[in-house]
Amino acid sequence: MNYDVINPATEQLVESIEMNDEDCANAAIERAAAVYPRWRAVSHADRARLLRRFAERVDAEVENLAALEVREAGHTISNARGEAQNVRDVLHYFAGAIERHLGDQIPVDGGIDITFHEPLGVVGIIVPWNFPMPIAGWGFAPALAAGNTVVLKPAELTPLTAIRLAALAHEAGIPPDVFQVLPGKGSIVGQAFVDHPKIAKIVFTGSSAVGKQIMAGAANTMKRITLELGGKSANIIFDDADLERAAATAPYGVFDNAGQDCCARSRLLVQRSVMDKFMTLLEPAVQGVKVGAPGYESTEMGPLISAQQRKRVASFLDDSVDIAFTGTIPAGAGYWFKPTVVLAKTAQDRVMTEEIFGPVVTVFPFDDEAEAIALANDSIYGLSGSIWTENIGRGLRVARGVEAGALSLNSHSAVRYNTPFGGFKQSGIGRELGPHALASFTETKNLFIATS
Repeated sequence: MNYDVINPATEQLVESIEMNDEDCANAAIERAAAVYPRWRAVSHADRARLLRRFAERVDAEVENLAALEVREAGHTISNARGEAQNVRDVLHYFAGAIERHLGDQIPVDGGIDITFHEPLGVVGIIVPWNFPMPIAGWGFAPALAAGNTVVLKPAELTPLTAIRLAALAHEAGIPPDVFQVLPGKGSIVGQAFVDHPKIAKIVFTGSSAVGKQIMAGAANTMKRITLELGGKSANIIFDDADLERAAATAPYGVFDNAGQDCCARSRLLVQRSVMDKFMTLLEPAVQGVKVGAPGYESTEMGPLISAQQRKRVASFLDDSVDIAFTGTIPAGAGYWFKPTVVLAKTAQDRVMTEEIFGPVVTVFPFDDEAEAIALANDSIYGLSGSIWTENIGRGLRVARGVEAGALSLNSHSAVRYNTPFGGFKQSGIGRELGPHALASFTETKNLFIATS
């Protein structure tokens, strides 16, 4: 069975990819399990050297990887280039981290107590279509560094960069069975990851609904899990904020990657006393977003990933929704959708509560700090968000009060490879990236040595 990868900006065929069935997935898992003892026995220094060589090959291929991402995912070329560079940087980071992943010596009576970090075994990684390159790297780099073997399932819509990354890993000297990429349907290959007893951990990024299914299935064999799921993040604008800067940057906090970002600040909460002024500033900023062919350096927003996704996003904008203003899109082929600003009537409106995953931002007023925090927390999600205020004390209070895993004060900070990333509530379980990520790909072993 083959799957046609379609360019979302042109609706033209990019490539037809053979999909793996359940037997292929199970065979790949068995190969990964068979080679695992040899891979974990590779010294930390040699594993680090292999990851650095892998990173160097990625660096040499940044432009080719970016071009692939433009064609298969519709990302702007500047974003795609940054995503390839992120894979390179994540590999370098965890190559350095593995030799510094230290155990403890714990004072005890009658002897010495020490801890070790042992790899888990085979790690199954399930990657979404919205950021296929970096999210793959966030999983496979720490997993391989810690001594695990990896089987990775890319999204059906965007398998090409993952396939190329695996080839670069093998060129760098990482054995083919240590890092395998298996294109296939989630219901087949992903389910094999859940069911197979030799998968020790699953890393999944995607919808909360599918994450819950994986979590339930993983319980049968007590697999470890890291889940990075949905979001409905708030962008909170206080009356003492730099309104010009907050308004100018707000579109890029939600319309990046056409809003197909679980961190998108898709709820704009604005203090009522500055609501009119902020909206006046926001309109030209939204209309100034450059939507167009993703291969152009000047383009700031590309298309949605598919016709199905465009239809889903459009379903949120029925006749009951008050559209304040929109940006513009190109004519012709492509899954384009206008950057759109809507005004919610209540905090329970669908546009306020559900993840749209498209270039739509909902604006809603609040009166004071307590209401801002309450509105931000009135969600099943808790992934990201921004706070705009010149009062640092207020900014810290609100940041501590908002139930989200990755917040920014007076910015829309991107995910950094050297800081932890993950969500509260139904936005997921566990943390990726940063100095503690290796802990989630290892088990802590305790050893007591008697001295008396």
